[in-house]
Amino acid sequence: MLNRKLLAVSLAVAALASVSSVAEARTDVGIVLNFAPPAPRYEVVPAPRVGYVWAPGYWGVRADRHYWYAGHWERNRPGYAYYPSRWTHVGNHWRYDHGYWGHASYRYR
Repeated sequence: MLNRKLLAVSLAVAALASVSSVAEARTDVGIVLNFAPPAPRYEVVPAPRVGYVWAPGYWGVRADRHYWYAGHWERNRPGYAYYPSRWTHVGNHWRYDHGYWGHASYRYR
C-alpha cells in the first residue's frame, strides 16, 4: 500500500517537474522508487536496419512491480537522437526516465 502511495505522489511530482522551457519531441513522466530495478537482461541486438534505431530493452514498472520491456526498433527521426530508457540511483531512491527522441544538439541528462 505504501509503495502505491509513493508511486502516485512520485508521478504527480514528476509530472509537475517535467515542464520544460525547451521544446522537445517527447513527453516526460518520471517514476521514483525506493528499491532498485533487477539487473538488465541480456538481449541479442539484431543487425542494423536502414532507417531505424534499436531501442534496447529495459525494466519498467507495471502494477507496482518491475516488468521487462523487450528491445524494439524505432523509426529514425532526422535531426533527433534516441535516448534509451534508464534507471538512475539518486540518493536512496531510483528514478526511471523513459526513452525519448531529443533534438540531436540537446541532451538533458
